[in-house]
Amino acid sequence: MCGIAGVLDPKRALPAEALRGLARRMSLALAHRGPDDEGLFVDAGAGLALGHRRLAIIDLSRAGAQPMATGDGRLTLVLNGEIYNFPELRRLLETSPGFPGWRGTSDTETFLEAVAAWGLETALDRSRGMFALALWDARERTLTLARDRMGEKPLYYGLLGGLFAFASELKALRALPGISPDLDHEALALYLRLSCVPAPRSIYRDVRKLPPGCLLRLTPEQDGLPEPQAYWSLADSVERGLAEPFTGSEEEASIELEALLRDAVLGQMRADVPLGALLSGGIDSSLVTALMQAQSPRPVKTFTVTFAEAAYDEGREAARLARALGTDHNALFLAPGQALEAVAGLPDIFDEPLGDASMLPTALVARLIRRQVTVCLTGDGGDELFAGYNRHVWGPPLWRGLGHAPRPLRRILAAGIRAVPPGVWDTLLGRLPRAPRNPGLKLHKLAQALPASGPGDLYRRLVTVWPRPQALLLDHRAPQTLLERSDLWPQGQDLTGAMQFLDAACYLPDDVLVKMDRAAMAASLEPRAPFLDHRVAAMAWRLPLSMKVTGGQGKRILRRILQRFVPAGLFDRPKTGFGLPLDSWLRGPLRNWARALLDPARLRRQGLLQPEPVQAALDEHLSGRRDRQQRLWNVLMLQAWLERWM
Repeated sequence: MCGIAGVLDPKRALPAEALRGLARRMSLALAHRGPDDEGLFVDAGAGLALGHRRLAIIDLSRAGAQPMATGDGRLTLVLNGEIYNFPELRRLLETSPGFPGWRGTSDTETFLEAVAAWGLETALDRSRGMFALALWDARERTLTLARDRMGEKPLYYGLLGGLFAFASELKALRALPGISPDLDHEALALYLRLSCVPAPRSIYRDVRKLPPGCLLRLTPEQDGLPEPQAYWSLADSVERGLAEPFTGSEEEASIELEALLRDAVLGQMRADVPLGALLSGGIDSSLVTALMQAQSPRPVKTFTVTFAEAAYDEGREAARLARALGTDHNALFLAPGQALEAVAGLPDIFDEPLGDASMLPTALVARLIRRQVTVCLTGDGGDELFAGYNRHVWGPPLWRGLGHAPRPLRRILAAGIRAVPPGVWDTLLGRLPRAPRNPGLKLHKLAQALPASGPGDLYRRLVTVWPRPQALLLDHRAPQTLLERSDLWPQGQDLTGAMQFLDAACYLPDDVLVKMDRAAMAASLEPRAPFLDHRVAAMAWRLPLSMKVTGGQGKRILRRILQRFVPAGLFDRPKTGFGLPLDSWLRGPLRNWARALLDPARLRRQGLLQPEPVQAALDEHLSGRRDRQQRLWNVLMLQAWLERWM
């Protein structure tokens, strides 16, 4: 795991030392991603400079250092990530005619030789991993950027100050001298609506994100930015799964899926440094941990975060699972006072606004994990692929039951739900068997979705934070995204499948994986997600809905597999998610901090947001009439980011 950066000067006017200086400035801004080593490469004749920061994971010797070139000097590579199946690729390459032999044992060298032998597209097709990379071909004078299939590793790029520049994080692009990028106000509207900035946009007008599964090729002579080209498509993978559904029994499906997951986990356990697992106590992380422990000769180190607030704390569940699995378990207690102290550092970690409140415990638990290990496996991707979110389970029956009712009637029902404060709903419903965590908040979110005009609108309302961002912004409205482009969705899906696709295509790479990458890499920790092995994803799309959702629960098939390792009573409970008690913290220890950042006079001076809707949301929340924690955190993280970066 590393950080990469580079520039290409189309005018080829900069001397070698100037190019080297630019690459070094950018790579220094990424030192947290790679504290073990720094490497630079310059081709002054082409106007090219590449920078690399190394977090040494596989082959800790200098033979694994980057930028890495082929023996003939034609290809030079910088890669952030890991190629998990590199031992299999090495065996294939060793039988290739004219193979030059190995200089080291790293996955980077393996991938570079695969490109030299087979070409980039074939090397990508045969590789399993997470990565963002830049490849310079000195013979063809072509720079190619590429990003992994599911979007685990980030890659930003743009034309800045007359240079083409790219980097793992925005802070490296801002390190270029004289660069002060402008806000993209349409991206800001999208952020307010979704709590993240969806690819291909970034928060800056002249910077883009390379979408998952895409390549970008350019030459020094090229004018403007080329369009990214897909080498792999999530929509195509879904459609193949629908066209070739799994026809065996549920037991046969669980055996095949367990074998795929077991192999994915084993591949991701390859490291020349200590590794562990993030164990939240939920289905996904528990299954990953179980498969790790089943293939480890010693207790796996596991980590979790705990809270004093029982409604958010999964520490006891995680500890019980750890004892049942035989892991070496470690817990971090997060007190409200620690939260206030940690909040101040979030804009440095997330140099693009992110309104996902679980970013805070994720960042803190990453620091805890890094004290003992350098690599951790996570359960990311399980919800999206195997229907684990509440909307996957309850959205379709809700629409079947109420979608036919006149919208005015549904609006009246929604108003009735909102008339009862969330805390009262929590009291009324909290004692019911299998009651979800914070039922009041979930009911109020349901009220927002009830007036939907159709299934697609139902999903959009369920994932929307500020329903009308144009009313919050002083100008600009949110442009269309994939969420509105149903013509680009895979055809033939049921509503749950459509929701899963949109979550995997949008929410997963633009929110969940951004959160995990930045939080972990700020601590120089490499996160790995076995569920995001594209073979596992392909299997998931082949499974019928009955193997995912049944009896008011999602992830049926994952539960079946996990039960082979631990009793169902240890994990069979309502989904909680990895959150924190923001609702009470914003009324308590974070109250003054929130009031200061959201002060109406301050907002008027900035000239971006209308103070009135923000103040109304703050007053509603502090009074307890509504739970506005998501809307407020969304704006608070924007304000904190503006304070740090603009």
